[in-house]
Amino acid sequence: MGGLTLLSDIMKSIALRTLLREPLKVKRLTRAGQSVQVTDHGQPLWILQPAEGTPADENARRRAIDEILDEVLREKPSKISLAKIVLESRR
Repeated sequence: MGGLTLLSDIMKSIALRTLLREPLKVKRLTRAGQSVQVTDHGQPLWILQPAEGTPADENARRRAIDEILDEVLREKPSKISLAKIVLESRR
């Protein structure tokens, strides 16, 4: 497949409640260069975007990406196959 970019690849959507309960999660996402859309009852409220930074900020962004990747890799693998998830999403 070509250069198909999904909105979920460039913007994460979270509930307002998540922002209030887990602000560090949102900080990590934006520091990693990802925009975050904040919703309330499914309706968009705000889009939080990463600030343009300096080379030092770039190093912090890279560390944040590594932290997120490490966290994901530590999680227990799902028992549901990706193929099943894709098929279910198409119904």
